[in-house]
Amino acid sequence: MEAPPLSHQMAAAARCIAGVHAGHSLTELLPAVPAGLRPGVQALVFDTLRQAGTARELLRHLAERAPPPRVAALLELALALLVQGNAYPEHTVVDQAVQALPLLRAPALRGFVNACLRRFLRERPALLERAHAHPQGRWNHPAWWVQRVQNDHPLQWAELLEADNVAAPLVLRVNRRQITRADYLAQLVLQGLSAEPIGTEGLVLQRAVPVQQLPGWDAGWVSVQDGAAQLAAPLLLGAGLRPGARVLDACAAPGGKSAHLLELADLELWALDADAHRVERIHETLQRLRLPAAGSAVQVRHADAAEPAPWWDGRPFEAILLDAPCTASGIVRRHPDVRWLRRPGDVERLAAQQARLLRALWPLLAPGGRLLYATCSVFRAEGEQVVAAFLRQHPQARLGPSPGHLLPGGRATTPAGDALLAAHAMGDNARRGMDGFFYALLLKG
Repeated sequence: MEAPPLSHQMAAAARCIAGVHAGHSLTELLPAVPAGLRPGVQALVFDTLRQAGTARELLRHLAERAPPPRVAALLELALALLVQGNAYPEHTVVDQAVQALPLLRAPALRGFVNACLRRFLRERPALLERAHAHPQGRWNHPAWWVQRVQNDHPLQWAELLEADNVAAPLVLRVNRRQITRADYLAQLVLQGLSAEPIGTEGLVLQRAVPVQQLPGWDAGWVSVQDGAAQLAAPLLLGAGLRPGARVLDACAAPGGKSAHLLELADLELWALDADAHRVERIHETLQRLRLPAAGSAVQVRHADAAEPAPWWDGRPFEAILLDAPCTASGIVRRHPDVRWLRRPGDVERLAAQQARLLRALWPLLAPGGRLLYATCSVFRAEGEQVVAAFLRQHPQARLGPSPGHLLPGGRATTPAGDALLAAHAMGDNARRGMDGFFYALLLKG
């Protein structure tokens, strides 16, 4: 099938980019793009949002007055492509951006867009120098985000921000209830795909493909799950729980970590989520993976983990996973819209919610039990600061062996964290398949 014209892809991408700047997530914007356009549009949008700080600073210097939102987004897209310089010839980018304007109902701005882009090509070095003088333009994150990362990770902040702007690889988790990792790797080779092991069940693919093209996808042989997220189940289970142990996954949707727990052990698992629509995703995930297997029992519930009274039966859990709602600042490699959607006040608001969840769930944990607190955030306010405050308030809680903060690309921020990653077979080469995360294992009594 012939690819749609670049101008059509650029127009659709500009609508999505403008939608992000208006506060909408790509999760809701991309499904509205026609199926024939969607793969190309997604690639353009992701590339642009990873360069949007530079592009927006350039546009500020190129245009005396801000153009309409969709035209501004189109210019951001074109400037991002020109800055990268390797996707399309320069004249093609300029021409197709101009051709996209009628599709955005802005044909009268053809001369303006053409002039902006041609001026950039003429004055590129000087304009880039001016754009890079601003933190947003240099690092392609909001200035407040750059400042917070600098404060939180003074030794690794630049490396962290650079890693955010590189597309993450496709990482799989092999369902050991269905197939061994060695056998699945052989299936990949038969299809001309290569992968590198990560952890005990993971594989980092050298080349991403649509999941429907993966061997055994519909049969539940594998799931897509980042390498850092694959640490949750083994960290919670530790040396092993008794067969049939009661385990709670408190914020479970879409079900990836619940499924991993059930792949590794026979459990009585409760999976909760406060979003009714996302609870359906848990059911879908478990159904595709043929879970629960014999020996396990699962209850999937629409419930607020912060308010246990309506749903808890009074019997304590031996292990609790709290993968708490957070800013998602650790996964912007995969979700480049997140950095532009968040606001500074979101960090403290979500940290307060995380602390509330911890306080509510701790009484549900049996003496001698273990609670794994996790966030996909690199901000210390959502990780070590939440845990430190909790430990001060709960003297019967103690911190077990924990990775702490993990940075995108698989670097721990402490030697103890690096040692724990090595113990979980997270080798140096495969760690590129890891997002930013925080883990703290809390032991009771």
